[in-house]
Amino acid sequence: MTEASGNPASQFWRLSADALCKQLGCGLQGLVTTEAAARLARYGRNSDAPPRIEGAMRAILRRLFEPLSLILLVAGVISMLTGDDIGGLIIVLILTLSIGLDTIQEGHAVRAAEILRRSVALKAEVRRDGAFCQIDVEEVVPGDILRIRAGDIIPADALILESTAFTAAEAALTGEPYPVQKRAGAAGGPDDTSNALFRGAVAQTGESIALAARTGRDTVFGAAASALAEAQAPSPFDRDLREFGLVIARATLALVLVVLTIRVLFGRPVLDSLLFAVALAVGLTPELLPMITTVTLSRGALRMAGRKVIVKRLAAIHDLGAMTVLCTDKTGTLTSAEITLAKSLDAGGNEDARAARLGAIAAALGGDRGSLDAALIAGCADAAQGWTLAGRQAFDFSRRLGSVLTSGPEGMLLIVKGAPEAVLDLCTMDDGARAAAMARVRQLATEGLRSVAIASRRWMGATREVETEDETDLTFEGYCAFADPPKSTAAAAIARLASGGIKLKILSGDDPVVVKRLAGLVGLNAERVLSGRDIAELSDEALAVRVQSTDAFGRLAPDQKSRIVKALQASGEVVGFLGDGINDAPALKAADIGLSVEGATGVAQAAADMILLASDLEVVADGVEEGRRTFANILKYVRMGASSNFGNMLSMAIASIALPFLPMLPTQILLNNLLYDLSELGIPFDRVSAQATAQPQVWSMSRLVRFAAIMGPLSSVFDFLTFGALLVLFKASPDEFRTAWFIESMATQILVIFIIRTNGRPWRNRPDPVLSASSLIALLVAMIAPFTPVGAWFGFVVPPPLMLAGITALVVVYLACAELLKPLAIRAGRDG
Repeated sequence: MTEASGNPASQFWRLSADALCKQLGCGLQGLVTTEAAARLARYGRNSDAPPRIEGAMRAILRRLFEPLSLILLVAGVISMLTGDDIGGLIIVLILTLSIGLDTIQEGHAVRAAEILRRSVALKAEVRRDGAFCQIDVEEVVPGDILRIRAGDIIPADALILESTAFTAAEAALTGEPYPVQKRAGAAGGPDDTSNALFRGAVAQTGESIALAARTGRDTVFGAAASALAEAQAPSPFDRDLREFGLVIARATLALVLVVLTIRVLFGRPVLDSLLFAVALAVGLTPELLPMITTVTLSRGALRMAGRKVIVKRLAAIHDLGAMTVLCTDKTGTLTSAEITLAKSLDAGGNEDARAARLGAIAAALGGDRGSLDAALIAGCADAAQGWTLAGRQAFDFSRRLGSVLTSGPEGMLLIVKGAPEAVLDLCTMDDGARAAAMARVRQLATEGLRSVAIASRRWMGATREVETEDETDLTFEGYCAFADPPKSTAAAAIARLASGGIKLKILSGDDPVVVKRLAGLVGLNAERVLSGRDIAELSDEALAVRVQSTDAFGRLAPDQKSRIVKALQASGEVVGFLGDGINDAPALKAADIGLSVEGATGVAQAAADMILLASDLEVVADGVEEGRRTFANILKYVRMGASSNFGNMLSMAIASIALPFLPMLPTQILLNNLLYDLSELGIPFDRVSAQATAQPQVWSMSRLVRFAAIMGPLSSVFDFLTFGALLVLFKASPDEFRTAWFIESMATQILVIFIIRTNGRPWRNRPDPVLSASSLIALLVAMIAPFTPVGAWFGFVVPPPLMLAGITALVVVYLACAELLKPLAIRAGRDG
């Protein structure tokens, strides 16, 4: 457990009760009402900081002021001011829908505070004015004397003063699957918290009196929950989209200013030059990107729901596909979180069912029905048949054992069950045999197994309640070994993730010995396990190096989990975290993609970006495939714009300077842009090859620039060939020139979609019918428009047949060259 800064008692479990009282300025008799009120004003209410709740208007404005959104907004307004009302309205409508869908989809996070408030007890029992009474849990203050009974949620971090058979379930805080015994007394070491209670844990058995040491945000629970109130860093997808928007903004501004300046300097009409420059700006703007992104991500979210993944944040779909490292807690994700009887051994360490059978009899007739007893009964279902209870000595947590007197087929038999070191001390055996027995217990621990010793003695007297004096001269029967076994699907799922370029690391609060054993069982590097103590001694720089070669971490505090996540991110990894406990909240918040599960604590679900409806790594692997498939379709749109749209606008800019007339009228440019956008409406529905989802998908600006540096100029080269053919061979008039180039431009931009959409050969990876329909319909409209009365509205004329034949030949050659150069462009991108 770790401390939050500013807490009133640091490592309070290492202090005596008197020392803690002195530090807190209180006594062991409890507080009086006036003093409690003063402390409440000093320390604050025993609750967590509310998360920053962003209103709907603020969320909309935040998205609106993204670079790409601003570019689209300006382009839409300028389009309407220059007479293209329909085009401008379409751009603004697309932007509005995209922002609206994103805002609604991500609205779940604002309810995090309420989830936290419902996760803790509403009332606490404290000693005030000399008597125990019920108060609101938010009014508990440091110095209060607490009484906690089985079933209570612990309201504060506290030092135990008295306890009776008390255990607490701390799995949500530490990842430890077994109930933890709690008792009064000095701590055995800096990591021994058996004398401390922690807010948010659940009392399992017994009763405890404790001194509240920390409340509210100073508790372990509060430190984890406070992560939800912190502003989250932009996700990889958000960062990439912002960077892409800035690149487009710079390119658009530079091209427009250069064209406008040179045309004016050359004496061209200022108004025509301005309108043409504005049309170029609109043509360069990827106005469909927000819609393509939102629709593609939304479809991905629906498909992921079919694969048992609920998406809370749309952009997280891309981030899941980009993930290179998955950090996961152990309990409930890699293991079943169900304690099972793994082995039954005799006194010599050999497999034998007697110890488990006797243990099951004791559990069924007089156990405390905890998880270990439940595992014994489940492992030997009929063991107690024919046996009756004659007496018992309840399990004593100070002695760490309990016993039952039973009557059955073997006569009267006293069965003692408990911690090996406690039971062995009561058995008739020499020191050498006792040492050998404890060595076997330690060996079982290295195998990730927890041991319970079983001993017995024939009962010769009358039936009566068992006294502690009766638990002597026992015969050691053997051990029952328990495990929290790995899920049957864990190893295969980890191998599947590894084949997809994702490394897995275990970040657990459990014992490093147990973590090491589990890592080996599921196929991870188990040579070295870093503990929380090891990590505390490392600087951030040293930790960033160590995390690269370490797959397993044990005995971690919540802040250490998030520190490991940040160390991996500093090394350039895209990090996912899968967890379900309160202790996982900081790491879930820090990770690029936070994953939780149905049934997890409300804190974990609030911090997560996605919730898995099945706690299984196979579901994560399925989600990764969907994330990569979704991003592959988004990348298609960006690549298409880089390869043809940008090339055509560049050609237009150069031609507008070199030619004595505009190569295309502003209205023709906007029509070109509109039809091209319509052709790409089917991209969110397109198929994706297995090759495209084989490795993590990263949206790299350098890769896109290199791709565009090859495919964009190729488009421009064929535009210049078209210009030469039209002017030199066909002696085209300005109107014929514009019409023919419009046809060539539309044909090359739309048909190259079928080439760019796949890394392989187009005929081997056919497009989805929706994409084929949207593209071919847009192409058909572009080809027919100049031959209809509508064409005259845009300044088109009917070109001569020979000119059309020449244009057709150029288009065919361009497509062939694009297919030949595509592998080079893709490799250039990968090298980036």
